[in-house]
Amino acid sequence: MKQFKILIPDTPKPQAFHDATLAVDRLTELYTQATEFLRSHFNDAMETTPDQTRIRAFYPEVRFTTSSYARVDSRLSFGHVSSPGTFAATITRPDLFRHYLIQQIGLLIENHGQPVVVGASDTPIPVHFAMTSDATITVPQEGAADFTLRDVFDVPDLSTTNDDIVNGTYQPVDDVRPLAPFTAQRVDYSLARLSHYTATDPDHFQCHVLFTNYQFYVTEFEEYARTMLRDPDSGYTSFVSTGDVEITDGDAPLPDSPKTPQMPTYHLKRADGSGITLVNIGVGPSNAKTATDHIAVLRPHAWLMVGHCAGLRNTQALGDFVLAHAYLREDHVLDDDLPVWVPIPALAEIQIALESAVEQVTQLEGFELKRLMRTGTVATIDNRNWELRDQSGPVQRLSQSRAIALDMESATIAANGYRFRVPYGTLLCVSDKPLHGELKLPGMASDFYKTQVSRHLMIGIRAMEQLRDMPLERIHSRKLRSFDETAFL
Repeated sequence: MKQFKILIPDTPKPQAFHDATLAVDRLTELYTQATEFLRSHFNDAMETTPDQTRIRAFYPEVRFTTSSYARVDSRLSFGHVSSPGTFAATITRPDLFRHYLIQQIGLLIENHGQPVVVGASDTPIPVHFAMTSDATITVPQEGAADFTLRDVFDVPDLSTTNDDIVNGTYQPVDDVRPLAPFTAQRVDYSLARLSHYTATDPDHFQCHVLFTNYQFYVTEFEEYARTMLRDPDSGYTSFVSTGDVEITDGDAPLPDSPKTPQMPTYHLKRADGSGITLVNIGVGPSNAKTATDHIAVLRPHAWLMVGHCAGLRNTQALGDFVLAHAYLREDHVLDDDLPVWVPIPALAEIQIALESAVEQVTQLEGFELKRLMRTGTVATIDNRNWELRDQSGPVQRLSQSRAIALDMESATIAANGYRFRVPYGTLLCVSDKPLHGELKLPGMASDFYKTQVSRHLMIGIRAMEQLRDMPLERIHSRKLRSFDETAFL
């Protein structure tokens, strides 16, 4: 039997920190050392076939232990642990998450008066993820190299790449409970998927995310971004299109992307990351789940759906708005992760921001606002051509649920927001009324509808700008937190 020699970097011993910035500096040092070690040895291995050598480096870890039930501000939904014990989280890309980590670690130290301990974990870094920061290095597929990759380097491990923590099914190992909602491998997996699906680097994503299912909104978003870049007082610094093309001048050209990704994504950036990202997820709950599964690891402060829907009431007109207060989930893509009996509550802060933005953009308020906006249940289904089936069953359920609109994404996005503890909301625009003979066909749109669509994106932007001005502890509601939550958002 072969005896493999194991090479690992010589890392500093675990150290306690009372200062969050210094703790993150050490996390960065450990991560950089580990990934550079893997990259260097990987390059060597591709030049000279390694002989009976295992090359391994580990994710850094932040660990926290407390022996008391600290009394913290009961209004806070994060920044503290609920009981005595030891809590830990593996960390990846501390450069990307620096502000987030300083904030979360700082709150933990402040609320409990105890230090955090930073050191190397016992979770190996897969070689694929160590290479992502260097575009000049490509990890070959299994069999393409002169050696068996997994005999020499660690590869992604599904046992640590899952949603057990956020789904509430995680089983602690050695009585160490999770400190963060995702493991480092889970985060790395999603960062790689984001680059693939959106054709933009995760570094560009902003804290406020808009989802849409209609290309028109992309055009409108680019126009708004250019207007903001022409205004030196807007606070926005650049606009990023697919292919990571970035402009800082509102009149600069944007070259066509060499390829159209599955979910084209655009970023109107601010220096502190509090700008707005727009994702065109296309049609269907599967795309909606995929996008939110991966964006969730970036810990955004809010995400909103601003898309098209079918109006279900005769009193609605094309172009009317629908503000979702509840969701009928018939999308099925999240049934294994979040049972359908789990209620998805409306979040007051999001609802107020959306309604206020509608009033601001339309110049209507109070009872007059009801002329073009309804609040109520939005149903989400997984069959785009549901109208072609026997309608008696679906229509009866829609009526019993008091649904006022139907689409294929909103409940999925809201449910995943609930599952991942990301504040969520939905404002839709009625584009057809299939139950009343107004199908989505060429020439059906009225001038009113076209005007409303142009307003729709602006309402989403205005709502996000209002949320940006709120204190973080107000946006991240206690409604989204379970009995035994992680300290980190």
